[in-house]
Amino acid sequence: MNRTEKKLLEVFNHLSPEQQSSVLDYVDFLATRTAGASPAEVLQPLEIPRPEHENVIKAVKRLRATYPMLEPGKLLHDTSNQMSRHMVHGAPAAEVIDELERLFRGHYEAYLAR
Repeated sequence: MNRTEKKLLEVFNHLSPEQQSSVLDYVDFLATRTAGASPAEVLQPLEIPRPEHENVIKAVKRLRATYPMLEPGKLLHDTSNQMSRHMVHGAPAAEVIDELERLFRGHYEAYLAR
């Protein structure tokens, strides 16, 4: 095990079970971020309603499904920043999800402008 892996495991082991679950969800999100539809396949977002009690990870997955025409790489930086605001800095989930929805909508509008 290299130094980074040891550090990751050390930090992970000090997290609560809920935090560990969030980290694993986030890792799954990062691992799947390159999968998606090409812009020519879908032009309109899908109508996937926002559940009443949604966590940030599930919101990101919902928004990716809602906007399959967007390139995940272009969303990664901003999405990661919002995840950090929530997971590291404790920003409320509802606030972060609202910002993620604005972010995805903005990227979609830029997509339409192309």
